[in-house]
Amino acid sequence: MPGPDPHDDTSRDYEQFEKELLAQDRDATSVDTADVDDTTAQRLVSDLVDADVVTLVPEDQVLVHEPSGTAFDSSTQLAVFHRGWTAGRDADAEGE
Repeated sequence: MPGPDPHDDTSRDYEQFEKELLAQDRDATSVDTADVDDTTAQRLVSDLVDADVVTLVPEDQVLVHEPSGTAFDSSTQLAVFHRGWTAGRDADAEGE
């Protein structure tokens, strides 16, 4: 009896399909930061300052994200970082 026909082997198709599904899962769980414009960033940073999550350091002209200890010189960078940081913490909490 001859061996299996190599043209009928679909294992590579399955591997590619699995990679595509994993990529879709990653995309579905990622946080969209493209919509963070200057106005949105300013509003978020203001809310974070009011909530004592961000500290303004005027002499160094930086914003410090207190939970992570990370400093930023741009409110937009801080807003994008905070969204990602929050999403990461939320994902970790769901996994527990």
